[in-house]
Amino acid sequence: MVIEHPEPIRAANHASYNEEKMGKSTLFESSRVLVGLNAFEAGQEHKLHAHAGMDKIYQVIEGNGVLLREDGEDELEEGMTVVVPEGVPHGIRNPGDGRLLVLAILAPGPSAA
Repeated sequence: MVIEHPEPIRAANHASYNEEKMGKSTLFESSRVLVGLNAFEAGQEHKLHAHAGMDKIYQVIEGNGVLLREDGEDELEEGMTVVVPEGVPHGIRNPGDGRLLVLAILAPGPSAA
């Protein structure tokens, strides 16, 4: 998807679900920010990981899930936001029967590295 000017979009229309693993799609990327979608089928997980030099924001668009931390877990519900400072391990799991769609914003964007 190429965005060259302000444009309202319905992020869920750009979700890429995959039966094998969590689906990813990029809505926008520059050296300053990456905006993407993480699409989870039932039972899928994005394992604990961290980003050096990048902060991350998750926004739950659809469904319910679990935020994974080194020291525990938190329930995620539609509409919730999670802020993850750079270098802090995190992940997401969809333990439910339905789909989970999460907007992910990383700053600066990976292309800045």
